[in-house]
Amino acid sequence: MRSFLTRVVLLALMALAIVAAAFVWWANTPLRLPAGTDTLDLSIEPGTRPAAIAQAVADAGVQVQPQLLWWWFRLSGQDRSLRAGGYEISTRTTPASLTRMIARGEESLKTISLIEGWSWTQVRQALARSTDLRHDSQALSDEALMQALGRPGVRPEGRFYPDTYSYAKGSSELALLRRALHAMERHLDAAWAARTPEAAIQTPEQALILASIIEKETGRAQDRAMISSVFNNRLRIGMRLQTDPTVIYGLGNRFDGNLRKVDLLTDTPYNTYTRAGLPPTPIAMPGKAALWAAVQPAPSKALYFVARGDGSSAFSASLDEHNRAVMQYQLRKLPAAK
Repeated sequence: MRSFLTRVVLLALMALAIVAAAFVWWANTPLRLPAGTDTLDLSIEPGTRPAAIAQAVADAGVQVQPQLLWWWFRLSGQDRSLRAGGYEISTRTTPASLTRMIARGEESLKTISLIEGWSWTQVRQALARSTDLRHDSQALSDEALMQALGRPGVRPEGRFYPDTYSYAKGSSELALLRRALHAMERHLDAAWAARTPEAAIQTPEQALILASIIEKETGRAQDRAMISSVFNNRLRIGMRLQTDPTVIYGLGNRFDGNLRKVDLLTDTPYNTYTRAGLPPTPIAMPGKAALWAAVQPAPSKALYFVARGDGSSAFSASLDEHNRAVMQYQLRKLPAAK
């Protein structure tokens, strides 16, 4: 009797070992995806229980028994470590690697780039084009959006830092914009704290507005500090900025790519030919270099600049010098300087 029981126990242990080995083999075998599919996206919401996560894997298109996957979560000891997020399942993903990926929060990240000099309209368009973001800001007005971001009464133009942002698929547009908003505020604070005596601007808000103009006016990076010097010098003596990008911004959809004399004479809140001082808001997103140039202008007496045609600018301290530069580089009536 004892030997029979022994044999039964041994057989049971052998069967258990075989089942365990088969289970381990299964856990390390790539999951089957639908024919012709290389990857699948898995989205797990916060608070989702392990059994529901296993079902979500199957619902995403993976050919797996949810209960079997749930048992693997439990037996691997990682069922309480599974994290919410967006994950990518490929043809090489196994139940074991999938469990580790979710437990470690190794999300599949996408990226979006917000470009220096972009307007708020361009930011909106870039967000709308992304198929990987949850478009929870598109239906909001500018006022409602800024309210949702905790900045009621603030215009969105120029408030978001241009950079490349990573995010999990299905992430909120508002969450991404909040990151960009805070990034701009950090960079602006750092620049403002490092301003020099040459800066005529009086507040961080003015620094942001001026930086946006510098961003749009700069054709060559080396000229930023001098362009800033021109504008700061003009602000200091009460001279109008007379900068075309602000006029173009004020024209909005009326601008057809050709800035005419009548446009320079048509008054808008952004026409710096007809109005003194800075425009009421930024006109674009300035990058870090433009922010720092706004508060650290080059020490100079320059009041004018004109494009040379090669991306650089010629700077002048008097109107006579400026007119000669315009004749040389714009009207081409004088020979090029040696």
